[in-house]
Amino acid sequence: MYLIEGGRVRIHLRDADGDDVTLAELARGDFFGEMAILDGKPRSAQATVTQDARLAVLSREDFLAFVRRNPDVALKMMSAITNRLRHTDDLLRVRVSRNLNEEEAARMTMADRFADAMAEFGGSWKFIVLTLLLLALWIPLNAWYLSAASRFDPSPYDLLALFLGVIAGLQVPIIMMSQNRQEEKDRLRADLDYQVNLKNELALAEVLRRLDVLESERLPLLFAEQSARLKGK
Repeated sequence: MYLIEGGRVRIHLRDADGDDVTLAELARGDFFGEMAILDGKPRSAQATVTQDARLAVLSREDFLAFVRRNPDVALKMMSAITNRLRHTDDLLRVRVSRNLNEEEAARMTMADRFADAMAEFGGSWKFIVLTLLLLALWIPLNAWYLSAASRFDPSPYDLLALFLGVIAGLQVPIIMMSQNRQEEKDRLRADLDYQVNLKNELALAEVLRRLDVLESERLPLLFAEQSARLKGK
């Protein structure tokens, strides 16, 4: 494990898409490598010095010996690991939202884009204004300005009613198409949220497991010290 005495260190990794993701920017007083020093397994991320740094190195054997003498250190380290997991959780949620939008855009066809554009236009003030302008021009034109012989849609304006009915009939399936795809997007978002929550649940379970391991290593020493004190009395 490394303790930063000066400078800055960036913790990062490569995600499934090959992008370099920054997990944390650490400075003086921070530490990293605590997961590897606890379980002895390979490191889960990379560390890169971004500003000339001075690091103090602590080996796993020395750390375990120090924790046995100072059990409160283990609890403080677990708290720090939990805070970092929460930060990673927030980062993952942001990236899931971004990937969701990218995947949704990749799945969209030309018909889907057209349906979205029509649904957006049909639910806007532009559509309402254009409809009112059509009515304001159509009715006076056929009622007063054209002669009876040249009126193409005399009162009660059956052609206008047919035209508006066709527009309304086309709007309904287009809007439903847009709503159905939005429901698919919501289901995809729920599935990705579930995956993130599951990953965090497993990570927290791993933290608790490591805490139990430290506790099991410390308990025999505590019992031995307690027995020695009792015998001394």
